[in-house]
Amino acid sequence: MSRPVRLAVRGLLLIENRLLLVNAWPGGTSNLLCAPGGGVEPHTSLPDNLIREFHEETGLEIAVGAPCLVNEFHDEPRGFHQVDVYFRVALISGTLMQDWIDPEGVVTERHLVTRGELAGLRVKPDSLAEIAWGDGIFYDPLEPILR
Repeated sequence: MSRPVRLAVRGLLLIENRLLLVNAWPGGTSNLLCAPGGGVEPHTSLPDNLIREFHEETGLEIAVGAPCLVNEFHDEPRGFHQVDVYFRVALISGTLMQDWIDPEGVVTERHLVTRGELAGLRVKPDSLAEIAWGDGIFYDPLEPILR
């Protein structure tokens, strides 16, 4: 079973040198964390999609900066392949609240973590710390999906 490649956007936001992460599975069914973001709607720019997704998941308003990572992951047995384009983002307004309700019902947790704390968490992509606290543009080849 093969499906079209899914395109998604994610934002890397550092607040006081802490990276914002969200849970990656609805209802907290997994402890996997990732950067906020999600699927791209056709005929809408990548930055506009990221602004929408970021607000849905966190309640925060952001400005989208430069792209910094293209990451691919897949689940071959299910025919799933996703390409994430990561952007550096800046906070425009809002306060991170744990009781924010994601209208899609996916994100139920938000975490601000230091680079040291990130090392002890389950996150994707594997290169997240290097990207978030680094500079430049990176590419992560195909990674298997995690649950």
